[in-house]
Amino acid sequence: MDVDTRLLRSFLAVAEEGSLTRAAERVFVSQPALTKQIRQLETQLAVRLFDRSRAGMALTDAGRELARRAPELLARWDDAQRATKAAGRRAARVLRVGFVASAANEATQDIVAEFARRRPGRRAELRQASWSNPSAGLADGEVDAALLRLPFPGQGALRVEVLFSEARWVALPSGHPLAGRDAIAFRELWDEPFVAAPEQTGAWREHWLAADEREGRPVRVGAVTEQPDDWLNAIASGYDIALAPMSAARFYARPGVVYRPVTGVSPTRVGVAWAPADDHNPVVRDFVRCCLELARSG
Repeated sequence: MDVDTRLLRSFLAVAEEGSLTRAAERVFVSQPALTKQIRQLETQLAVRLFDRSRAGMALTDAGRELARRAPELLARWDDAQRATKAAGRRAARVLRVGFVASAANEATQDIVAEFARRRPGRRAELRQASWSNPSAGLADGEVDAALLRLPFPGQGALRVEVLFSEARWVALPSGHPLAGRDAIAFRELWDEPFVAAPEQTGAWREHWLAADEREGRPVRVGAVTEQPDDWLNAIASGYDIALAPMSAARFYARPGVVYRPVTGVSPTRVGVAWAPADDHNPVVRDFVRCCLELARSG
């Protein structure tokens, strides 16, 4: 009997959350669809995995046994997928590089060109990810390396070298009362509604809300976006603001949005990341060296 790994992931989400509602939000499916997946898995295994009640979803003995074994099974399958995909990319002589937003800013194209010079016959293929995927595909093996804003979920399981840091500014609607200022104190923005990344981005979302630099003041979230265009539209609409790297004023300039320096908030950092399994991969190591040499000399 073959079991769809998607069903196992859904099962683990329910097991860990203890609630169909919270688990459905976590795996991005409707609650009826998640319920159907759990029943399908129970039918395939011919066991009841949960005791259902108004209080939530409680694991049965069989469910606890599956919850104990499934994470290792899924981890091995994920490792096998990553290794297989990486082997295919090596055969095609392609280094796939994920990135979020503006990657390493102006240094990005120089990095790609220098890598091609050092590795004739190979090419670095850049792949942009949405903000709901702040590891840009590195965590699930879709890319070989990534240029990322730190911190991001799963960072501790990967290798990361910091390339540079830059100030965080604020993006404001052009008609905002503070838009005419030369600089703005962060505390003046605490009560403003902010544009946020999706909740599942965890520490990455919290960093761009500067949640730990508000002296305990709660964050007001006005809109949630996954792409730069939606982010800009939310700000230009006149209702929300957002922290952004200083370079956003160059890469994401548009009518209706102004960028201003902010005091009282820490800078953001850009890093290059790769999987520990590639520590001795000479192609990945060459790419990392290109990043370190060019980004830091810029």
